[in-house]
Amino acid sequence: MAAGVRRTLRVTGFVQGVGFRPYVYRLATRLMLGGWVLNDTRGVTILVEGPRRAAERFTESLPEHLPELARIDSCALLSEEPVGDWTASFTIRHSRSDGATGALVTPDSHVCGDCVRELFDPGDPRHRYPLINCTNCGPRYSIIHGLPYDRPRTTMAPFTMCARCRAEYEDPADRRFHAQPNACWTCGPRVRLLLPDGTASGEDPVTAAAAMLRDGRILAVKALGGYQLMADPSQAAVVTELRARKERSAKPFALLARDASTVTRHAVLNDEERRLLESPGRPIVLLRARPDTMLSPDVAPGSPTLGFMLPATPLQHLLLDAVAPVLIATSANAPDEPMARTEEEALGALRGLADAFLVHDRDVHMRVDDSIARVVHSTTEPKVTFIRRARGYAPDPVPAPFPLPPVLAVGAELKNTVCLGSGDSLYPSQHIGDLKSPGNQRFFADTIDHLRDIFGVTPAYVAHDLHPDFHSTRYARSCAVDTVAVQHHHAHMASCMADNGLDRPVLGVIFDGTGYGLDGTVWGGEFLIGDYRGFERRGHLARFRLPGGDRAVREPARVAIALLAQHFGADMADLGLDLLSRRDPFEVEVLVKMTERGINAPETSSMGRLFDAYAALLGVCEEVGYEGQAAIELEQLIAWDHSSAAPWPLRLREEDDRLVVDHRPWLEGLLADVGDRRLSAAQVSRTFHESVVHAVVEVCLRLSRDSGIRDVVLSGGVFLNQHLLIRCEQELTGAGLRVHTHSRIPTNDGGVSVGQAMVAAARARASA
Repeated sequence: MAAGVRRTLRVTGFVQGVGFRPYVYRLATRLMLGGWVLNDTRGVTILVEGPRRAAERFTESLPEHLPELARIDSCALLSEEPVGDWTASFTIRHSRSDGATGALVTPDSHVCGDCVRELFDPGDPRHRYPLINCTNCGPRYSIIHGLPYDRPRTTMAPFTMCARCRAEYEDPADRRFHAQPNACWTCGPRVRLLLPDGTASGEDPVTAAAAMLRDGRILAVKALGGYQLMADPSQAAVVTELRARKERSAKPFALLARDASTVTRHAVLNDEERRLLESPGRPIVLLRARPDTMLSPDVAPGSPTLGFMLPATPLQHLLLDAVAPVLIATSANAPDEPMARTEEEALGALRGLADAFLVHDRDVHMRVDDSIARVVHSTTEPKVTFIRRARGYAPDPVPAPFPLPPVLAVGAELKNTVCLGSGDSLYPSQHIGDLKSPGNQRFFADTIDHLRDIFGVTPAYVAHDLHPDFHSTRYARSCAVDTVAVQHHHAHMASCMADNGLDRPVLGVIFDGTGYGLDGTVWGGEFLIGDYRGFERRGHLARFRLPGGDRAVREPARVAIALLAQHFGADMADLGLDLLSRRDPFEVEVLVKMTERGINAPETSSMGRLFDAYAALLGVCEEVGYEGQAAIELEQLIAWDHSSAAPWPLRLREEDDRLVVDHRPWLEGLLADVGDRRLSAAQVSRTFHESVVHAVVEVCLRLSRDSGIRDVVLSGGVFLNQHLLIRCEQELTGAGLRVHTHSRIPTNDGGVSVGQAMVAAARARASA
């Protein structure tokens, strides 16, 4: 026998629970190699032995035809030795747990095409089984207790496989080999339809649920990571009723469609958006609505966009087939609380919201809401960006620009996520939400514990926001390790740097609604220079007041009145604005006095609040029903108008070695344009947007000339404004600067935890 080799490989990436071991088995068997493959807590270890050329061919071929959900991040040669004798027998060994960590947890995946075909095949044993799955699809992160990823460490542990499922599970040639959630009608979890009092309907649950949806009822339906509220979006009355029950006056509802062809009847869909819609993560994709859609206009009131996703579970496929090709599928939660996860939570928290509950007894261990994404057409190529990163993507790691110590970052107070960092990876959590309610605070703590358990990371540092009263700050300070306070906008800048793999000084344009500043005021329209370790505030929007504090966030008209009072004083009464004439004069007088005297009227430099004020001044939105509504509707005006616009005059002044963008010329420009009855609100909105773009470019060019830095990062929730983002990128790039924007990490507060982790790690590195 010719001389051969025995080669041991360590593979990391998405290689557990995705059919990777049977793939390795088939490849090794085809090349007549002996050896074995197994899961461990670092990833997958492979030993092959046989002719050298066959072993080399195995290593070369390993990444070429991976299973759909698999991804190789690294393939390291651990050892190699000559062998003179070997067998051509290759085996799949039981998983090994050695106390080390490093294996990745695969995100939850949609039900694959093969399983969908079986679902609707009357001759298949799993015909219409609502929890069908295989190695290539189904729940992962939401059901995992720990690693390695084996059935006893998932919520499927209570279900003993029948003989047929066990045979599939143990056959390396079968599509369900080691599919941990594998089950069928005989041995698997069951679906039930419950009435509000918790009693079960005696009918077939899916058939009865479909009939209720057709009759205009609202159902809570268990999905991969928790419950969704479902209703028929073509019935105006039920959409109105759902809004009333959810106390959600204007925020658009997400839509679940049978397939991409169905989506094209209601929204414009290009090739990049179709690929995103059909990707394994199955996110909600924001798309431009068709004017002739037959869906109720109350699905997305006044919005030119619709959020569509394709089915991720077999139960969703069955309901779409039985009811309608499009259904509303919005998160099932009480106001300000997390999405219901258990049957008990659903029956308690959703009482009064849902007319019935379509449940099953496969537990969700970790709740995961739907992801939201869109395609942004930047200056180079279309780019996927996330508004909310959750189901289908969490906890997919983001590569770190430099090695990290074990660090936990606890994120922002709103749109919270947390992030673990260790070695060469950052592990952002799924979207958690606003940390003002006890339910979300428990979800926050549970998520931290879960990430620490599955990745085996014990933090040496905990990073948190500067704000002393945030729940996340209090949590960080309760931890018995070193804490690192990170300014909110510095974290935004660092998150965009990490998203783009940058490790050098940058100019940061950070626009959002609220962030606790170093001077104790509310920041939000910031121009920073710095890196991960620190920053200088080199520019900002001129300060103005928010009469009523948080109430001004909910009532943009208050911010508009404060701006008018700041710049025009008593003369504002002579401006003849509809905004003022519609309001009680006494109320206006009180707001003016609060502004002038600084009584319960904190100062801010927030670009987000400035957008709110201009929306109110244009009569677009004076009170908001959801966060960001005023700014969103101000941007949406532009979608209906394609005229060009020149910016209003820009006035920059120097103040304490900082460039300050004076908004008075913009306010004067708006008042002049509003007085010109020939200009529409859409045209004035476009002028406002162009004025902000002009300011960004001018400030960045001045700071670039002073510092020599040519890299600009754009971050913060205001840059969810697609028009503003694209125009800033176009103009900055045209001016010779290198522009970096978000893709894998949300630009809003959902990305703050990643930035906090990077800042803490950089400071630890600097002090080592």
